[in-house]
Amino acid sequence: MRVTITASGSRGDVQPYVALGVGLARAGHEVTLTAPAAFGRLITDRGLAFYPVAMDPLEGVRRELEDGDANLLRFAWRARDILGPPATEDLRAFRAACRDAEAVVYSSVGFLGFKVAGDLGIPRVGATYGPLLNPTRLFPCSFMPVSSGRLGVPERDAFGSLRGLYNRLSYPLAQQALWQPMRVPINAALRDEPESSPFPFSGPFGEFARSREPVLNGWSRHVLPHPPGWAPHITTTGYWFLDRPPDWRPPPNLVDFIESGPPPVSVGFGSMAGADAEGVTKLVLRALRLAGKRGVLLAGWGGLSNADLPDDLFEVGEVPHDWLFPRVAAAVHHGGAGTTAASLRAGTPTVIVPHFADQFFWGARVAGLGAGPRPAPRAKLTAERLADAIRRATGDAGRRERARSLGEKIRAENGVERAVEAFERYARFRR
Repeated sequence: MRVTITASGSRGDVQPYVALGVGLARAGHEVTLTAPAAFGRLITDRGLAFYPVAMDPLEGVRRELEDGDANLLRFAWRARDILGPPATEDLRAFRAACRDAEAVVYSSVGFLGFKVAGDLGIPRVGATYGPLLNPTRLFPCSFMPVSSGRLGVPERDAFGSLRGLYNRLSYPLAQQALWQPMRVPINAALRDEPESSPFPFSGPFGEFARSREPVLNGWSRHVLPHPPGWAPHITTTGYWFLDRPPDWRPPPNLVDFIESGPPPVSVGFGSMAGADAEGVTKLVLRALRLAGKRGVLLAGWGGLSNADLPDDLFEVGEVPHDWLFPRVAAAVHHGGAGTTAASLRAGTPTVIVPHFADQFFWGARVAGLGAGPRPAPRAKLTAERLADAIRRATGDAGRRERARSLGEKIRAENGVERAVEAFERYARFRR
C-alpha cells in the first residue's frame, strides 16, 4: 500500500513519524513522509521517500522561545506566526505528496493532511504522540496547564471528580485556543485551492470527532493509561522509537569519559535554541558543580558548547538517546514528548526543564510517576534549583527504582509494531 505521512514541525515533532514510517516500510508498504527540508536526510537515510514542506523548524523554535511559557494563548498566537505564512505552500506540498497515496497518516502538526485526504477521498488515520485529539476524564490535554502529574480518577472522591471534569473540558478549550489564531491564514490557503474548502469556524477538531476515524496514540499505557471509555477506533500503541542505525558507533573519547568515573548526568535541551546559550551553559556548569556530578553536555541546537569545560564535563553534539541515557545517572532535558519517552525507556531518573507547550505536561507526569522530581521551568531556572533537582533525581533510591521499573515495562512494549497492525486493520477496512 502507498502510504503518505504528513508531518511537520521540529525534530521532536517529526522523528516519531519517521519511526512509524520505518515500521510501515518493514511491513511492505511504500512510505512517503512530509517534513521540513532540514530533516530530509533523517528520512531518506531510513529508506523512506521524502517530500519537503516550507516550515523552518529552527526559526519556529526561536520565536516560541522569545517569551515561551505555559500560557497556551501566547503559544497559539506565536504558532500562527510560524505556521500561517507558509500555509498555502505547505497545503500544496501535502496535496502533491498525498495525490497518489492509498492511505494517509496525519500528525497533529501536519493536520492539513486530514483535509487533503478527505478532499481526495483517501482513507486517513490520525497519529499523535500526546493527548490532544480525544477527550477523556482520566488526564488533561497536554497543552493545558497542569499542576500535578496525578491522573483524574472521578469515582474516588469529590476532588477526583473535579479533576476529571477539568480534564474532559481541557480538550475543547485547548483545541479552540490552538485553532482560532490560525483559522484565518489556514482557511485563506484552503480557499485558494480549487479542490478544497475552508474549515468551519470551530476548525478541524469537530470533524475529527464526527468522522470516528482511527487514531493511533504513540505513548505507553504505563505512562498514560488507555481510558476505558474511548471508542474502539482509538488505539494506544506504545511509543514510536527511532533507534540508532546499526552501524553507528559512539565517539571513543565519549566512551572513555563515561567509563573513567561514576555515571555522569546528561544535560541537553534539544531544539530549544535560546538566545542566551552562553548564559545557559554557565548555569548548567554551576548546577553540576553544586550537585557534585560529572556531566555530558549535549550541544544540539541549544548551543551548550560556548564555554571552556573542566575535566569532569564532556561536550558532544548529537548522540542517540537510546545509547546515552542508559549510561547516565540522570537525564536533564526540556521535556519534549520524544525525549521524555527515551529517558523513561532507559529507566533513568529524569529532570525536566520545560520551556513551553506540552513540555510542562510531561514534566508533571514524570514527577507523578515518581521517575523524577518536580519540573524546573526554564523561566524560573537558577543553578541552585537545577542542582537541587539533580540531587533529588540521583540521590533517592526509591525514585531510581521506580524509574528502573518503568523503563522495563516500556522496553517490553513494541509501539511501532502495534501501530502498524492497527493501521493495517483500519486502512484495509476503510478501503
